[in-house]
Amino acid sequence: MPRIIDLIGVASGLGGADGNCAQGPARLAAGGLDAHLRRSGGHAAWAETLVPQRLGGGVRRAVAQLCARLAAQVAESIRGGRLPCVIGGDHSCAAGTWMGAARALECHRRREDSSRLGGRLGLVWIDAHMDAHTPGTSPSGRLHGMPLAALLGQCDHALEGLEDGALAGRHICLVGVRSFEPEEAALLARLGVTAFGMQDIVRRGLKRVLEEARSIAGAGTAGYGVTLDLDALDPADAPAVATPAPHGIRGDELVQALEPIGRDPRLAAFELAEYCPRRDRSRRTERLILRILSAALCGSAEHPKVVADALKAA
Repeated sequence: MPRIIDLIGVASGLGGADGNCAQGPARLAAGGLDAHLRRSGGHAAWAETLVPQRLGGGVRRAVAQLCARLAAQVAESIRGGRLPCVIGGDHSCAAGTWMGAARALECHRRREDSSRLGGRLGLVWIDAHMDAHTPGTSPSGRLHGMPLAALLGQCDHALEGLEDGALAGRHICLVGVRSFEPEEAALLARLGVTAFGMQDIVRRGLKRVLEEARSIAGAGTAGYGVTLDLDALDPADAPAVATPAPHGIRGDELVQALEPIGRDPRLAAFELAEYCPRRDRSRRTERLILRILSAALCGSAEHPKVVADALKAA
């Protein structure tokens, strides 16, 4: 039976390089994302779209509070037996998404009291960047470059209340990384995180790399999640991103490689971030996003022409 999909918007660009990321959820909602997923066989509906509250205390506090609210909503969705799909926003939202998923799966483990279920969430992180800076190593200071470090308990209170080590490095696998600083690579290596760069994808193919990533994320855990920063994709296929990086994953290859994930009952949550609608005048990136989400959430992607025709009618 198809799972019920909760679409959770995070309308924030506070932590990123382009504030227009905040418009990503609204653009996809207006384009009929929920109806598209229903055509692909999923039972999808929009839940609340979260927005940051600037009540004093600066950007870090606003992002931390937003992530805390997001964590609660993701945890509620998983505990209710649904599949949350978080739509950012900049990628700092990952700190909230995966904190919430980890909490929900930890409660499930205690409830089941089974040694078969690990106490931690596994995570496949598809991104051009490692997102593993701390305030002391980040050249820009932007929070969208820190969520993985925060989830690993390494972020020096940059996101207060979220940096309690929700994830274990041995259960995390990065895919598609090609733009990062040595400090990030050293931190993740020390914590046991696996990273596959573009050279691995070129040599082995994305399908095989993602299969291994899923194996790493699923070994000894109660489930795994997938987070996709759209800059993992080649700019020729996904130009409407905040920080494009050349020589990335091709769109069609990613869609095909995600379909097995959409049929995997171990998938606990999915996240997509860094879509900038103002850069998407041709709607090329939006069309690809719809195919990506139907593959990752429903196990099958519609033909590109079908997607294009549906967007014209929206």
